[in-house]
Amino acid sequence: MTPAARLSAAMDVLADIAVRRRPAGECLKDWGQSHRFAGSGDRAAIGGLVFDTLRRRSSAAHVMGSDTPRALLLGMLSVMRGLDVEAIARLADGARFAPAPLTEDEQVRLSAPVLDTAAPWVKGDYPQWLDPHLAAVFGAERTEEGRALAARAPVDLRVNSLVGTREEAQADLAHHAPVPGTWSPLALRIALDAEGKTPPLTSETAYIKGLVEVQDEGSQIAAILAAPTPGSQVLDLCAGAGGKTLELAALMDNKGQIYAHDSDIRRLKPIHERLQRAHVRNVQVRAPRGAADVLSDLEGRMDLVLVDAPCTGTGTWRRNPDAKWRVRPGALAERTADQAKILEDAARFVGPGGRIAYVTCSLLDEENGAQIRAFLERHPDFSAVPAAQTVLALGSPGLALHNAALSAPEGILLTPRRTATDGFFVSVLRRH
Repeated sequence: MTPAARLSAAMDVLADIAVRRRPAGECLKDWGQSHRFAGSGDRAAIGGLVFDTLRRRSSAAHVMGSDTPRALLLGMLSVMRGLDVEAIARLADGARFAPAPLTEDEQVRLSAPVLDTAAPWVKGDYPQWLDPHLAAVFGAERTEEGRALAARAPVDLRVNSLVGTREEAQADLAHHAPVPGTWSPLALRIALDAEGKTPPLTSETAYIKGLVEVQDEGSQIAAILAAPTPGSQVLDLCAGAGGKTLELAALMDNKGQIYAHDSDIRRLKPIHERLQRAHVRNVQVRAPRGAADVLSDLEGRMDLVLVDAPCTGTGTWRRNPDAKWRVRPGALAERTADQAKILEDAARFVGPGGRIAYVTCSLLDEENGAQIRAFLERHPDFSAVPAAQTVLALGSPGLALHNAALSAPEGILLTPRRTATDGFFVSVLRRH
């Protein structure tokens, strides 16, 4: 397919997303199945166009004065990819399979794409209803934080210390030019190509043999700050597919016991294969069984309970740009209620001197600091460990991370703008 034909295809996918209100990934998959002539490179390029457009939807619509799929895509080429009006006109020239030529109004708008006078949520490319929530956390910097969330995310890998070293993984993957992460001693980072295409890492020998896992550096940091110790008793209460469970096992050098649980058995399905591939031997999966309390024997026994809480996911918008336009105010209320219940549940498993590590991939105080403040009011036998202390688990990069991130009495907040990671909040609570 020509670059112009890819633009037309991306416009069709964006129209499908708007009409059927489905996740972008599903619409792209449907398009690929009905256009089997398109090769993998074409599909990746079209996906990149669609996701980049969703990243900058508000600012593109502002520049173009319209939110049609065509306007959004043309606007994105200007505000995100930096193409001038002549370059865009060469792509939209009305030739076979190409978009129709630029109208006079489109040419004028693309000649001088101005965002200086736009509202913060337009310049920051996030939903208007979230503006007061982000302002409460970031103040006047919320636009810059939003712009960082609208950028592409690199590919981060976590080196599995049960299998090998970061240097060995870097050598095995040298053809992808990985570089060490800034904060996590386990992280490697791979830059995306110009079109945002992700390399097929799951086909690499290093992945197949369990040497590396795909995991954002912020997520890696969250598990490290939880500070599990070899030989301890740990409950991963919201384990899901097991990403942090695997890291906890490596940090504990396969010593002690980790109990992996999730309230939804479907989310646990991938964990069994992942544990085997990662050479993990100290994890016991506790899947839900109807109304039975499968964790009752763990009450008051845990040294650490990890709560990787369900949340709005506002910190992961770089990787899920369509999610920010689908999240609704009702989802925030639902998630905060879920989080409060999970924290209450977590408390019953913590032994004397034990800890809860509460983690979200959210930037919103309602899901982060406010949850911790409310929990501590209900549980005076717990106190928050100061962020300046928790970051010491990272070793020498810990102080620099503390200076870069946003710290509060309740915990520490990582953001793409401040720490070049996904957005993560981490709070460590100790029982007296």
